[in-house]
Amino acid sequence: MSQLDDMIISVDDHVIEPAHLFETWLPEPAKREGVHPRVERRRMGGMVYRGGTTYEIDWSGDGPECDVWLYEDLVFPLKRHIAAVGFDRDDMTLSPITYDEMRPGCFDPVERLADMDADGVQTSLCFPTFPRFCGQTFAEAKDKDLALACVEAYNRWMIEEWCGSAAGRLVPLGIVPLWDAELAAGVVRRNAAAGCHAVAYSEIPAKLGLPSIHTGYWDPFFQACEETGTVVCMHIGSSSQMPSTSADAPPAVAATLSFGNAMSSVTDFMFSGVLVRFPSLKIAYSEGQIGWVPYILERADDVWEQHRAWGGVADTITEPPSRFWKSNIFGCFFRDPHGVENLDKIGVDTVTFETDYPHTDSTWPHSRKIFDEQTSFLSPDLKWKLLRGNAIRMLGLSDEGLWAGSR
Repeated sequence: MSQLDDMIISVDDHVIEPAHLFETWLPEPAKREGVHPRVERRRMGGMVYRGGTTYEIDWSGDGPECDVWLYEDLVFPLKRHIAAVGFDRDDMTLSPITYDEMRPGCFDPVERLADMDADGVQTSLCFPTFPRFCGQTFAEAKDKDLALACVEAYNRWMIEEWCGSAAGRLVPLGIVPLWDAELAAGVVRRNAAAGCHAVAYSEIPAKLGLPSIHTGYWDPFFQACEETGTVVCMHIGSSSQMPSTSADAPPAVAATLSFGNAMSSVTDFMFSGVLVRFPSLKIAYSEGQIGWVPYILERADDVWEQHRAWGGVADTITEPPSRFWKSNIFGCFFRDPHGVENLDKIGVDTVTFETDYPHTDSTWPHSRKIFDEQTSFLSPDLKWKLLRGNAIRMLGLSDEGLWAGSR
C-alpha cells in the first residue's frame, strides 16, 4: 500500500469565495455599478436567526466589523460558523466575521492545501458559499443575463483559479443556471470540456419554486450530466430550507434533522423514473450522513411491493427501487458510527467520507483519527473504499486520487 492509499479524499468541503472573484472573472460588459456581486465591510449591530436561510440583521450602531457580499438587493453577511475552523467549539457562533479574521485556507487555495496536509487530506471537492449550495443566489436574481454571466464567471474561477494550480488535489464543482434546464445542460457540457465533471444541484428543486424532477423538465440537464460523466452533487440545505418543527424551534432542531432532505430526495429519485431514463447517471448526497439509509431502502421496497398498483409507479419502476441506490447513488459521512456499523445493509460501494472544512461540523484537523475511530473493525480493503476508492469512482479521479483535468 502506498502512502497515498492512507490519505483522505473528501467529497464535501466548502470554499468561501475570495472577495476579488467577480471583479476578476466577470467580463467588464456584464458588470453593473452597484449591482454585480462585490464585498463591502460594514458594522453589524446584531443578528437573529429566523429559520431556514433567513436572518434579521441590524446594521446600526458600532457593532463588530463584518464582510458582506452585496448583489442586486441581496445583503449576504459572512458569519463565523461558516468559517469556523481554528476557533474554539463554543466560539463557532453566528457572529459576523471578516476575511482578515478567518483562516486563510477558507478562501486561498495555497493555504487550503496546507490545511489539507495538516489533516491527512489528499483531495477535496468544495461547495459554494456566496452562491449557496447549488447556485440559488443567481436563480433568485432579477437580471438573468447578469446572473448567467455570474454563473459562468464562478465556474471559470473554480476550474482555473481555485483548482487550476493545485496539482489535481482540488476537484472543481460547477454551478448551473437553475432557472433554465436547457441553459444548464449547456453549462454542464462547457464545464466538462474544461475538465469539470461535478455539478451542484438542489436536493428538492420544487422547494426553490422550480419544476420537480417528476415533470421531465430537467431531462436535458440530466442527459448532459450522463453524457459527460458529470456527477450530480446535492448538499443538505440546497433546497434553501432545512427540516424543522416550527418557526420558533432553535437551530439545533434543524441541525439534528438535517439528513431529512437528503432522505426525501433519495426517495424522490428512486420513484421518479429519472434513473430509469438515465441509467448511467451518478448522484451524490453531501453532509446527510448514512445511518438512515437502510430503513428508507427497506421502506421504499416495501411500498413498491405492497402499494405500487395505486402508488403511481407501477409502469415506471419495474423492480425494487433500492437497486438504484446500489447502481447510481452515493452517500457520505463524517460522524456516523451507526451508519458504519450497518454498511452491510447500505452497501460498501456507495459510501464516501467528508471533512466539511471549514464549517462547524468539520472534523479538521483530526479527520483521520475520527475516521479510524469509526472504522476500526473494518478490513483494510473496506476502509480504503470509504476513504478513497468510492470517491475515486464517483468523481472520475485518477488511480492516484487526483483530478485529471479535461478528459
